[in-house]
Amino acid sequence: MLSRNTAAAQMALWPRMGLNLALALLAVPALAHAAEDPGASAYATACAACHGATLGGGFGPPLAGPAFQAKWAAAPAALQDRIRMTMPPAKPNSLDAGTVAAIAGFLSPTASGTGAPPRPVAANVPSAGLGAGHGEPNTDAYYRAHEARLTALAGRMAPVTDALLQAPRDGDWLTWRRTRAALGFSPLQQIDKTNVKRLTVAWSLALGTGTNAIEPLVHDGVMFLNNNGVAMALDAASGDVIWRHARISPTIRVPLSQPRSIALYGQAVYVPTIDDHVLALDARSGDLIWDHEMVPISDRLETTAAPLVAHGKVIQGISGCQAADFPGGCLIVAMDAATGQEAWRFHTIARPGQAGGDSWNGAPVEQRFGGSVWTAGSYDPDLNLVYFGTGQTYHPTTLLAPTRRPGAASDALYTDTTIALNPDTGQLVWHYQHFPGDVWDLDWSFEQSLVTLRTPSGPQKAIVTSGKLGILDAVDAKTGRYLWSRDLGVQNLVTAIDPKTGAKTFDPGLVPAVGEMKLVCPGALGGRNWPASAVDPVHGVLFMPLVEACMEIGLQPTGAFRMTHRTPPDNDGKFGRVTAVDLNSRAILWTNRRRAPQSSAILATGGGLVFEGARDRSFRALDAGTGKTLWATRLDETPNAFPITFMAGGTQYVAVITGGGTPHDTTFRNFTPEIAGSTGNKTLWVFALDDRADAGGD
Repeated sequence: MLSRNTAAAQMALWPRMGLNLALALLAVPALAHAAEDPGASAYATACAACHGATLGGGFGPPLAGPAFQAKWAAAPAALQDRIRMTMPPAKPNSLDAGTVAAIAGFLSPTASGTGAPPRPVAANVPSAGLGAGHGEPNTDAYYRAHEARLTALAGRMAPVTDALLQAPRDGDWLTWRRTRAALGFSPLQQIDKTNVKRLTVAWSLALGTGTNAIEPLVHDGVMFLNNNGVAMALDAASGDVIWRHARISPTIRVPLSQPRSIALYGQAVYVPTIDDHVLALDARSGDLIWDHEMVPISDRLETTAAPLVAHGKVIQGISGCQAADFPGGCLIVAMDAATGQEAWRFHTIARPGQAGGDSWNGAPVEQRFGGSVWTAGSYDPDLNLVYFGTGQTYHPTTLLAPTRRPGAASDALYTDTTIALNPDTGQLVWHYQHFPGDVWDLDWSFEQSLVTLRTPSGPQKAIVTSGKLGILDAVDAKTGRYLWSRDLGVQNLVTAIDPKTGAKTFDPGLVPAVGEMKLVCPGALGGRNWPASAVDPVHGVLFMPLVEACMEIGLQPTGAFRMTHRTPPDNDGKFGRVTAVDLNSRAILWTNRRRAPQSSAILATGGGLVFEGARDRSFRALDAGTGKTLWATRLDETPNAFPITFMAGGTQYVAVITGGGTPHDTTFRNFTPEIAGSTGNKTLWVFALDDRADAGGD
């Protein structure tokens, strides 16, 4: 493990590898023993054109000899990280974990081992990296000053306390959606409706390949993000890399390659991995503090949500339990923030004898599936409750089968449910099921926004959330008592909502059946999905990104879903929209519709702005009061992420990550074939006001 404090000394000893100088995919003569050695074969294909068939060098430097082996034998993880992130030069970060491990094992006997199965490896790499070319690194006065500045910036960060998480400084973005109320709102006002047209690029950073839906965090001028298994700390004002911790995570799950965000607490960064570990890293250096495996990779689960920190515990939801080899539903796991020791786990599918345990049509636990936790939870410290939303079952035949015994319900708890837990014990305090018996793949597993509503009897603390149907539900944050609903108008399945209980009546003619396809709106990707809403708590307004889309749905003879995505009937060619809702009157204030489906989450600010992005590569600022577009730019790729805003050095910035692709790209590209899909390459874009000239607008 390389710490920032020892970076300069070790770099002065390491030879420069130059792995990013070659067109390394050119075919070359095979090494003598390539046929029986996977590492040698991979080297011959990907590296030898540059570094020589016998590792003796050529266009690139030699990768053999006592000096090379002596220096890299002490840092096998860093060697793997370097190979993965720079090779091949035409497409860095594209070699799979097995190939990287095989090449590293071939080059160094102490690396993962030639031909060994891929395993997680980690390396903390200093900001200057390992460089390219021949010769020793130039550690001159300029370099030393650069490193000293970044070290000092990281060292000045204050510990993130519970009090700071509850009331973050205006310029920080401390947790997923900025606060544990999950509002996606910043009070910053330096960028406002009068000057947003002067917004221009301040800096950018290429992040390589992998999927997106990433939300960075910012604390005391340092930005943190997790990109495809590489956790990074950056100077938030310039983009300079302070440290990078890389961990190759083998996984057999698709289609996501990293969770959506991370968490800060104390002096640590908590990084979930796609193979269901949580890492605690030192926020100042990137050094590993602890590594906790929540479930083994053989369980075929995946971690996509950001962690939530409450009462000294890191609380992580797990998803992907649709596979027939993982019955019994998904999990929420709590770990001690200091040690990583597991404190409790909660199963998101009710067991017999529990509340809701008799809601699975008489099916035993091994025939109950789903309840994925795709999204981070929220937290109310006054009530000491954490709130999570869950997904549907994935196996509808359990609920559609004839009743197994009299009185057996088919609600399928705790699917499509808001769950309120005690963060100290994991005990279920209350639950509210938004959509019982979901057999349409219409999860209710998104942000649980903690808001205060105005009512005739006084302020009412509530959880406001919505599922794929695009129906907002509000429930009492303390008890789970139903308050109200608001249909945002993108669904045809629910025909009535009980004003007292919130019970939803669905069209019985749209229940999936074998051999028959039925048009249901929205489709399985939802009228809304992971792109989160935002709430302006000052004005009590929620801003929701929506997509107008439908599906034809039926069942295969095996009982599995059969789906085909369709455009809505009588569609006018516009699929994306942002809708503003007054949470006190429930009135829709405005809707901004456009051709391209929405692709980003919503960011609302104290400057009266709403930032959002769509599949046509547009990133926009809307007037929060009217929905009018005030500023727009076309980026290199689709903004498939969570935009944020923060302060660094007295300047307000707005940031969003483009590219990478999400499941939305695959589906919605058929709706707008003139809009190209993402190439998979990601870029972090950071904007600030340009005071030199009017940057213009649309």
